[in-house]
Amino acid sequence: MNIRTTPNPVIRWTGRRLETLNARHPWSHNHHFHPWILRSLPPRPERVLDVGCGRGDLVAALATRAGQVDGIDPDQEMAYATASRFHEEPTVRVRRRTLAEHAAEQDVDGLYDAITMVASLHHMDLPQALADARALLRPGGRLLVVTLTVPRSAVDQVWDVANALTNPLIGVVKHPRPVRDPGEGLLTPVKEPDFSLDDLRRIAEQVLPGASIRRREGFRVTLRWQKPAERAAAA
Repeated sequence: MNIRTTPNPVIRWTGRRLETLNARHPWSHNHHFHPWILRSLPPRPERVLDVGCGRGDLVAALATRAGQVDGIDPDQEMAYATASRFHEEPTVRVRRRTLAEHAAEQDVDGLYDAITMVASLHHMDLPQALADARALLRPGGRLLVVTLTVPRSAVDQVWDVANALTNPLIGVVKHPRPVRDPGEGLLTPVKEPDFSLDDLRRIAEQVLPGASIRRREGFRVTLRWQKPAERAAAA
């Protein structure tokens, strides 16, 4: 049973009550993982790519650590707004494009010390996105992903219930004062994931051997992978 889609009236009523609590004490699940990403960057990265950069909040944080930050987003309105935000920042470049389009450019293979994806991987073809990221990374570069997955196994379902119950509690801690009018802003495109945690692990093992994948709070899963360093040529 998937608690996100079940027609069970009791579960759906409970879900609506939890949504009301979440709305009164909102917290950004994606921003919550920005510190993890910053801690996981390689030392003194020269160039970083943020895939699905959205409003550019992570781009701004990455710009304090990296010499050059590239942000890409396929949404025209979002990319334009974010590019305008950084138009006076010479070390930041934001463009409208997909990861596949970016990877197809000339002279980009092995260009980045780190690639970040926050809530963007599930918008893309999973094997192709991981392969593109692998190609774009320099030897020793790191891929840092925060993603959503669809619950399929019994363990997935239990973890989903635990997240549903703890989500409003985290909101109260992070945002103790109730919100009366959340207001409106630039809407981020929303898409439900179509791959499970087991799918992610299976495909990552094929494309990114040795990747570290963990269940996390806020219905999120993290993936961390470091591209192997090139071996010195034999004498």
